Amino acid sequence: MRGMKEEHKVKDIRIRITTTEEMLGTASANQEIHEEYIASKAPDALKMEEEVAAVGAEEVFAKAMTVFPRGSDGRPILWDYQVKGMFKDACGVLRKVTGSESSKIKAYKKEIDGLIFVMERQIPIQFDGAVGICQRPLRAQTPQGERVALVSSESIPAGAVMEFTVHLMLDEHEKALREWLDYGALRGLGQWRNSGKGRFSWEEIKRPQKRGGKAVQ
Repeated sequence: MRGMKEEHKVKDIRIRITTTEEMLGTASANQEIHEEYIASKAPDALKMEEEVAAVGAEEVFAKAMTVFPRGSDGRPILWDYQVKGMFKDACGVLRKVTGSESSKIKAYKKEIDGLIFVMERQIPIQFDGAVGICQRPLRAQTPQGERVALVSSESIPAGAVMEFTVHLMLDEHEKALREWLDYGALRGLGQWRNSGKGRFSWEEIKRPQKRGGKAVQ
């Protein structure tokens, strides 16, 4: 009927990400640095303490090493806010592309924070083999001239799989979500993304429909 407001429906979308390039850890192995500079991006102090505890690294790795946080089983994980950070990064760039879904979202950080949620707090990273180490030079200009230091990160090989559920408070954000995930094939996840690390493909996991109490594939 005319005059009635358009109804918006909430929606859950189950996502599977598969890396096509190796992915590097972003958490500092030094717990004091992680607490001050990285975990401070978590939404609140309790979650920050949880993330600092999950790093669980020895002092020998110190300042130059970045790692993956671990779950209770000792396996590498991503935090929910890292995925939301990827959404913000993608939207912030793509909103400059005329005609994109992201360009229609004005206060995009506020909308992603308040209307789009990753339901799993910890997202297990499923992969074969062992965690490796990626080292690369970091060059900087100083008053004493150019200095070069080696930066090290934990590395998980291509083919790693992560599954999570995205809860949309507004169904109109679904097209934008798919746009952000498509951008991941170019931008990636994790440390040193500018070099192509952490690129991925993605797919939606369709839940089986139920008929008469039985699941139908």
